[in-house]
Amino acid sequence: MNWMIVALAGVLSGILGAMGLGGGGVLIIYLTLIANMEQPLAQGINLIFFIPSAVIALILYARKKMIDWGSALPAAALGLIGAWLGSWLSSILNRGLLGKIFGGFLLLMGIWQLFSKPPSGAKGQKPNSHPQKKNKK
Repeated sequence: MNWMIVALAGVLSGILGAMGLGGGGVLIIYLTLIANMEQPLAQGINLIFFIPSAVIALILYARKKMIDWGSALPAAALGLIGAWLGSWLSSILNRGLLGKIFGGFLLLMGIWQLFSKPPSGAKGQKPNSHPQKKNKK
């Protein structure tokens, strides 16, 4: 495996993941299509990759006050239930079906992102400004 391609996939996945743009999707695509890894193994590697990336991004976002903790904490708690359910489903689904579900999900999310309108007030918004609260200085 060419180390430059591995490095590029890792860095790109980290950047996109920190921006909330699906770095895990990029990493899984790389691992399955280029590295010829089976989908469940790629998902496991993606989870390990995600932990340090998420911690660093969380610290930076929190320092910039870019997290609405009142929304984030309940979503994270419910996400734990979803993570358990998804892990269970991936262990019982046929690997070919799992890959098709993943590909279909990426396709639908890409189409949705291309054609959805940004939320009101998002245009020209500064990266460190909170959408519901004004910065107090």
